[in-house]
Amino acid sequence: MLVYGIANCDSVRRARAWLGARGVDHEFHDFKKAGVPAAALESWVAALGWQPLVNRQGSTWRKLDAAAQQALVDARSTPPDTATDKPVTPHPCGARAHQQEAGTPTRDPGAA
Repeated sequence: MLVYGIANCDSVRRARAWLGARGVDHEFHDFKKAGVPAAALESWVAALGWQPLVNRQGSTWRKLDAAAQQALVDARSTPPDTATDKPVTPHPCGARAHQQEAGTPTRDPGAA
């Protein structure tokens, strides 16, 4: 399994620890060190839409003025540090951007 994210993100750390505790082999791709692969981003946007992929909680996003935030039309137009900090995993049915939820390691944002 390949997990994409930012190493110092709490959700990413929890997801990786959860996988490790269950013996799930996984490779980690750190957005901060290796960037966001363009082809992967395109497939994620197609599978999820761009909104779940933009980290609106981070300091880079908060530093943007309202006009700059409103000018962002998709994940490809965001500043590099605003890339998702949630763990993203490729999946045969499309990518999943996982969000921490109380009592669970991660969840599919499209799940009810």
